[in-house]
This record gives sequence, C-alpha cells and structure tokens, in this order.
Amino acid sequence: MIKNYDAQSKIMKALSDPNRLKIIDILSCGEKCACDLLEYFKFTQPTLSHHMKVLIDCGLVVSRREGQWNHYSLNNNNCNKLMLFLMELITDTEDCICKDKNNCNCNNA
Repeated sequence: MIKNYDAQSKIMKALSDPNRLKIIDILSCGEKCACDLLEYFKFTQPTLSHHMKVLIDCGLVVSRREGQWNHYSLNNNNCNKLMLFLMELITDTEDCICKDKNNCNCNNA
C-alpha cells in the first residue's frame, strides 16, 4: 500500500473537530438529510454546511440534492481506505518506512 501522508493528514485534520466526528458517527447509521443532522446540534444551517464541505472535500462524505435539501452519506470506499491507512501506519510490516535503508543516516555521520 502506498502511503499518501498528505491526503491522509487532510482527512485527519477534518476529523479533528468534535462536531465533524459526531457527524461521521451519525452518518454511520445511514444517509441523513441536512435537516435531520441539524437536530443533533445547536448550530445553524450555515455552520452545518461548513462542516459538511470540509468532510466532502476530504472525501469522507458524499452528498446528493433532493429538492431544497442535501442528503449526506459516508463514502464507504474512502472510509475503508482511511482505516487501512491507519492500520498500516501503526503496524510493523515488511514495507514499513522504518525498514527503508535509503532513509537511514546512521552510518553517514
């Protein structure tokens, strides 16, 4: 697995907000309309739109328009890729970056 640290850090930055984590948790139960999501929070529709834009831009959430409301759901493919990345990141594997001898400067001193 090729580790794209830049893309994954964008996702982690998006998830660093507790409201966005809660949105992900809510969407794990299935698609929700923006009006339904707002019931879980004490902020306005524009604030929800901002959070959703961040989650969509990093690829964790997708939206579809129905009438005047947007409906949101998890992008399961990208959520799974994030989980795989995290597992690879914390697991000592054969292709782990720490085993890349070209990055070792120990003998060059």
